[in-house]
Amino acid sequence: MSKADVIVGIQWGDEGKGKIVDKLAQEYDMVCRSQGGHNAGHTIWVNGTRYALHLIPSGILNPKAINIIGNGVVVNPESIIKEMKQFDALKGRLFISDKAHLNLPYHSLIDIAREKLKGDNAIGTTGKGIGPAYADKINRIGHRADALLNPTQLCEDIMNYFTENKVIFDALKVEVPKKKELLAELENYNEKLGLFITNTTNMIWDALDADKKILLEGAQGTMLDIDHGTYPYVTSSATVSAGACTGLGIAPRDIGVVTGIVKAYTTRVGNGPFPTEDFGDAGETMADVGKEVGTTTGRGRRCGWFDAVAVRHASRLNGCDQLSLMKLDVLDGFKTIKICTAYEVNGKIIDYVPSNMNNITPVYEDIAGWDSVVGCRDYEKLPQTAKQYIERIEELTKTKVGIISTSPEREDTIIR
Repeated sequence: MSKADVIVGIQWGDEGKGKIVDKLAQEYDMVCRSQGGHNAGHTIWVNGTRYALHLIPSGILNPKAINIIGNGVVVNPESIIKEMKQFDALKGRLFISDKAHLNLPYHSLIDIAREKLKGDNAIGTTGKGIGPAYADKINRIGHRADALLNPTQLCEDIMNYFTENKVIFDALKVEVPKKKELLAELENYNEKLGLFITNTTNMIWDALDADKKILLEGAQGTMLDIDHGTYPYVTSSATVSAGACTGLGIAPRDIGVVTGIVKAYTTRVGNGPFPTEDFGDAGETMADVGKEVGTTTGRGRRCGWFDAVAVRHASRLNGCDQLSLMKLDVLDGFKTIKICTAYEVNGKIIDYVPSNMNNITPVYEDIAGWDSVVGCRDYEKLPQTAKQYIERIEELTKTKVGIISTSPEREDTIIR
């Protein structure tokens, strides 16, 4: 019986998981997405062609791999139908859990309306309806993917949902659709997605029993986890490696190698604490060179130096066997590179992540920069100072850096 390897984001998301899953997926039989929704975005470059994925697992670019969207994902039908148009012959290669909850258009309307009402206290969500969809799931009033197989009944259930929650919709000034329009919409979803909806948990169990190679991928990053992230500025699901178990229906003993994905610097989208954020030229350079714009939202990402304290914390939390260091080439040309080795809180130096990350001052260590690593595929050919930076990250995070990315292209990757 085989085990399933896990890819997990170790910072605030946008670490470059898509490229690594795509790179590794060429050697796997099955790639499974465990949580999140179409608020996530993976950008993958293959031979100069850009692919933007939001719900479909990154293994879709391996024509031999089976791709699973697990029960822990909230699926927006419109988004996935649009995304599927990028690919041919998906039948037999893509499957959606019948237990995955639906993220419908009204969830997005609720999300946007609530953010507007919060004003300056807004969390900075993507406005994609992820939180409201997960809230309905937890409140036991959501609708699962298998409901799309009977659009007439689902239409009745949703209209009843609107009636039961009329006070909320009126307060948020959210307009509900007419029944006829809703039914037509659901019938379209059924036509486009019905063939892909199935019991994916049994599929994964069968694959494990057959010794197939399985790769699990999540969305966002550890510091956005609903329990362990910078609450309330977090996402609405379990982004840590343990979330892969509940989000796909597999046991902890089925987990194999855990690879944590980190950038050679740090970024964050939306509001919330970000201790190493750089507001000067360095942050602007990272954003410009790294093309730090959200795949899903188009929002610019906040940028700053590598936070070894947060990464060490996240690596332990996820049980990482190794780290994959992304976008090392973005730091090309910096004379000096900073790395956060500790935090100062109320005059006290600490080397751990506190439950409240507000009012933290980073303690930095300076490391000499390098001219260029772009396109390098051999660790020994990296500049000596780049290797020193990588080795210092290993020391501070207590985790081996097993993979290094030196450009957006699939092949510009060093495996140690």
